[in-house]
Amino acid sequence: MMTLANKITLSRAALSIVMFLFILMPFAWARLVATLIFIVAASTDWVDGKIARQTNTITPFGAIVDPFVDKILVSAALFAFVGIKELDVPVWAVFFILLRELMISTLRVIAALEGKVMAAERWGKFKTVIQMTTVGLIFFVLDVYHLIGLTSGCARRFFTITFYTLQQLPYAMTAIAAVITWISAVSYLKNNWELLEKSWGISACKK
Repeated sequence: MMTLANKITLSRAALSIVMFLFILMPFAWARLVATLIFIVAASTDWVDGKIARQTNTITPFGAIVDPFVDKILVSAALFAFVGIKELDVPVWAVFFILLRELMISTLRVIAALEGKVMAAERWGKFKTVIQMTTVGLIFFVLDVYHLIGLTSGCARRFFTITFYTLQQLPYAMTAIAAVITWISAVSYLKNNWELLEKSWGISACKK
């Protein structure tokens, strides 16, 4: 029977898909709803871990799927943001973030084939925090942009000034997230190099 923590983890994956679809809708209300969905989904990352520890129901499924679902949540948001010209989210940064995530996910699969569960590292956890923060800040800028059209008078002026003040934030934060994401990748590769060598047969060739 699936544990409660794992059910919450899978619900985060479902919320990621719903969030993605709402971001794609060119309506202010839809993107505001997407922001709320992201906040709920991101909070479940903390909830499922806490429940698993408190109830002593940490499972191999959760250890592998939980970080993978985090990647789905972040990737879904960044993919959708790239298509919104007002945000100017750099495609190159999103590409390198996704490339890293695919690479480390592959490493986790290799570890699983060897009967090991690759634990999250400090840099990996920091990377996730930075990515989640980046997505949250981009949502904030997007919501400010839409509030310009939903308000009038002094409020409209305030949101207009705020948006143009923060307009460079999505580009800068995504670029920073990409750099930190790759620093974490180097850390994972360094600490699991022997596993990689074993998987591609170099060790056997040296004998």
